[in-house]
Amino acid sequence: MRNLFVLITIFAAMHGAAAQTPRATEGRDPLRSGIVSCPTAAEAAGATAAASKYLAPLAEWTAADGAAEATFTVPFAWANRRVGLHMPPMSGEYEVYVGGTFAGYNADPGYAADFDITKKVREGRNTVEIRSVSDSPALVLESRDRAVFAAPAGAYVFSRPTMYVRDVAVRTWRTEGAAKAEVGVVVRTGALNPKTSRIHYELRSPDGATMHAGHGDMTLDMRREDTLRFVVAVPDTLLWSAARPVRCRLLLKTQYEGRYGEYLSVPLGFRTAEVCDGRLTVNGEPVALRAAEVAPALCAADIARLRAEGCNLLRFRPGPVPEGLYDLCDSLGIYVVAQAPIDTHRSGDDIRRGGNPSNDPEWLGAYLERTEDAYHAAKRHPSVVAFSPAVRSANGINLYECYLRMKRTGDTRPVVYTEAGGQWNSDRLDMER
Repeated sequence: MRNLFVLITIFAAMHGAAAQTPRATEGRDPLRSGIVSCPTAAEAAGATAAASKYLAPLAEWTAADGAAEATFTVPFAWANRRVGLHMPPMSGEYEVYVGGTFAGYNADPGYAADFDITKKVREGRNTVEIRSVSDSPALVLESRDRAVFAAPAGAYVFSRPTMYVRDVAVRTWRTEGAAKAEVGVVVRTGALNPKTSRIHYELRSPDGATMHAGHGDMTLDMRREDTLRFVVAVPDTLLWSAARPVRCRLLLKTQYEGRYGEYLSVPLGFRTAEVCDGRLTVNGEPVALRAAEVAPALCAADIARLRAEGCNLLRFRPGPVPEGLYDLCDSLGIYVVAQAPIDTHRSGDDIRRGGNPSNDPEWLGAYLERTEDAYHAAKRHPSVVAFSPAVRSANGINLYECYLRMKRTGDTRPVVYTEAGGQWNSDRLDMER
């Protein structure tokens, strides 16, 4: 297989399709799986992006000619803290300008994104402008009709400590007949000098009982990040499945020099998901999958209707994934294949020069970005039982590397590309349609 990989690499380098040069994302924070930091524990309990001391929704936009502008105020309370801009999923690539100065570009707009704008703002009134990039070369990665640019509903600016919680990850496994889970709290610093913060954590069962609690001190410098981990035993009654979509709750708070900087409340579902001979097993039990391919713009009523029709697995089509969709699937108990936003069928199946970009190494970075974003946006959610790097996109070097990169995460969930044509870069997952 490795020899085949080398041969295809050489072939792609000689005959790759390079119609346009891809533009790389700039200024965007690494994607995280939908967590919101709050100034108090009470506000964190709501777990929504509501206005607070450290969060200001951007509700009033002036839009014209593919651009939208809004104003916001940076109060004195945000001094010596990081300032971020949160953008909802958008239908197309966009640039961010703060105070008329370029602040970032998002080449993968289908997921919510954060931009660190600390150095672009000043105390008092500020402006932010979002400019649509209508002629983006990334259009070659999508074979769908995009929505007309609209002002970003759900955008907000926020403040967080210099050292803050960036993400949360979960890994569950069974050993000696019992389930255990490792919870990883990813902490990042925006400081250049060493900084030490204490991370407090408490895991609660659905009835509010404390399952595990503790804290850890972390020292980071030079804008680095690290992960605080703890392991907890999970009784079978608290394992998530579609039949019993039970979730626990992780409470976090960061402390620096005696002061608490942020509070978070994150729902967590614990379950194992593996494939044996093409059959999905959840918590060690085989599951017969009945799939429906749907657009990701779903509501609770849509999911209820699909379940009533016998569907227990959703395969999302490529497109913007609304914030909260994976949480909705977690709470309602339906399995999901998380789909990266790559569909290049309009380029045809020919992988020679001028053909499909899946075999053009110049597009490797764009393929990796989109598949890794799809993974990180969905990884924490127990409803997600498989990942798909693309649909209808021929095959080639870029999709081979996407498969290998996702496998290097150590995640036991399958990576499925149904158009792989029997090649090695797709795991077998039996599904009824």
